[in-house]
Amino acid sequence: MSGPVLARRGFLSAAAGLTAALALAACGDEQQPATPSTGAAPDRRWTFTDDRGTKLDQPRRPSRIVAQVGAAAALWDFGVRPIAVFGPHKLKDGSRDPQVGNVDITKVAGLGNVWDEFNVEQYISLQPDLLVSGMYEKGTLWYVPEKSKDTIEQVAPTAGIMLTGRSATEVIGRYEELARTFGADMKGVPAAKARMEAATKEFARFKDLKILFMSGGPDTMWVVNAPEYPDIVHLMAAGLDVVKPEQVDEGGFFQSLSWENADTYDADVILYDTRTQSLKPEEMLAKPTFAKLPAVEAGQFYPWNAEAPFSYQGYATFLEGLVANLEKASKLP
Repeated sequence: MSGPVLARRGFLSAAAGLTAALALAACGDEQQPATPSTGAAPDRRWTFTDDRGTKLDQPRRPSRIVAQVGAAAALWDFGVRPIAVFGPHKLKDGSRDPQVGNVDITKVAGLGNVWDEFNVEQYISLQPDLLVSGMYEKGTLWYVPEKSKDTIEQVAPTAGIMLTGRSATEVIGRYEELARTFGADMKGVPAAKARMEAATKEFARFKDLKILFMSGGPDTMWVVNAPEYPDIVHLMAAGLDVVKPEQVDEGGFFQSLSWENADTYDADVILYDTRTQSLKPEEMLAKPTFAKLPAVEAGQFYPWNAEAPFSYQGYATFLEGLVANLEKASKLP
């Protein structure tokens, strides 16, 4: 892919024939018994208004939930157990992709592992009650292919949670609200919330450090635009001084620089995107201008989990790790 995952992209997926697939799913009803995903009896009317303004109203709580990996990771930590996921959830060696968080990928179906991959026929055969996904652009469900969207939305209702322009706390709150409507048990939530709050207070100690968040491609360094990222909005509110690009690309998520211009902005600390689509640290260090940056030469070049699960558990772990790294950094001349 040509840029970070948060870039605008063309959606190229095509949908399978819905009528035939639905008929096939109906024939398999007896072999596909519904298994509640939350452990709560789905015996009460369920309503939820998502961040598109869509009011969802069903006679029973959804129990067969399919979720994009970011949404699945958040819901899992609140006690909701989706039956299937789509988006990056499995690495080449078969282990969990960090984006899927604590989801047990051996216990959920995988409908797609990369961008533009969504097995519509398998989705139909699962007979889902609801699909949940985050949104970086209002109305666009993350990792739901545009050309499959109409077919997918005929199979089951969908719920979108807005990510862009919010703080992590707000996004986590929305996933918590959604999980509660499912009757989730919320086990471990109070302790994790306390950990997250404690870690957040620590960032005031690092207010003198200038922090640059970035991602790398073969020919391009992307400097992220802080207001578009819930985690960075949260960190800035907690006291971090974050580099803001002077201009941003279409879509607003970042500024593209050639590696020769990697020294455009001064920073005491550089945090790099750890997702699989970004260059590895050793690949970025092979770029001469980047390798000579003061922060890089000082070893103040640390990982950034750009899609930490939007749960208190996910953010407690993310923030605690970042605090530990920033404790090793110092203000550069």
